[in-house]
Amino acid sequence: MKGSRSVVTGGAGFIGSNLVDHLVRIDHKVIVLDNFVSGKKANLAHHKKKDVKIIRVDISKSKNLDKYFKKVDYVFHLAGLAEIIPSIKNPKKYFNTNVLGTLKVVEAAKRAGVKKLIYAASSSCYGSPKNLPTSEKEKIDIKHPYGLTKFLGEQLVLKYATNFNMPNISFRFFNVYGPRLNMSGQYSAVFGNFLKQKKNNKPLTIVGDGKQTRDFIHVDDLTNAFIKVAKSRLVNKIYNLGSGKEISINKIANLFGGKKTFIPKRPKEPKRSLANISKIKKDINWKPTITIQEGIKRLLKN
Repeated sequence: MKGSRSVVTGGAGFIGSNLVDHLVRIDHKVIVLDNFVSGKKANLAHHKKKDVKIIRVDISKSKNLDKYFKKVDYVFHLAGLAEIIPSIKNPKKYFNTNVLGTLKVVEAAKRAGVKKLIYAASSSCYGSPKNLPTSEKEKIDIKHPYGLTKFLGEQLVLKYATNFNMPNISFRFFNVYGPRLNMSGQYSAVFGNFLKQKKNNKPLTIVGDGKQTRDFIHVDDLTNAFIKVAKSRLVNKIYNLGSGKEISINKIANLFGGKKTFIPKRPKEPKRSLANISKIKKDINWKPTITIQEGIKRLLKN
């Protein structure tokens, strides 16, 4: 992979910018496509122009993405809208970005003949799963437009593999946290809010009784999985990406420290979340290395 050219859609966002860092470290030339609705130029300001080319573009509205994909080896498609309640209020906006936007990216990647496209899917497709830990074989049980649009994007990517021989991998993210986490949006639901409240000496806001559990994965572990699967010969597969461990929101709050306040539970949120990651551990010899305790300690230092 050394010396390869990669496109990262959503590359100025929380996860995307951390992935760009990792790609540059292994000597990739990176093209970032971002509309900067949630992404920030500051997330990429430390990179040299010769390593990272930043292009402001809305993938769902662009009429010519092909010019950005010339001589590209890998495409990491992370651009998308990622909040549950706004998706219920405006499903059309989510469909345009997460489905039609994905179609445009996949089409451009196909025409460019890329070696592999890696798609950021979502574990929200499982809804409230019956089986924990939840494997990739779990029944799909979508609860909201956000989950539906991410799943439809995943299906698009898979169908392009079978119909047009375009190699791909789909990662179903669980709960991601780490540096550059947005203070609003899906991934802020716990960590972003707690960080902001801690910084402002406010009580930590806990939704419901705080006994609900989530599977949190540090963004560094997640980007390591991206790189390992891109390097591998694996194609046309779906993988869960989580830590394989669950922790209650109350315990997360205790690790942050400080006073707590409780607010009513949000609709359509599962009581528990726990990824079965045995498939990816077996296939590419990957495993998470950053504990939740270490991850929070790093966040609080910044």
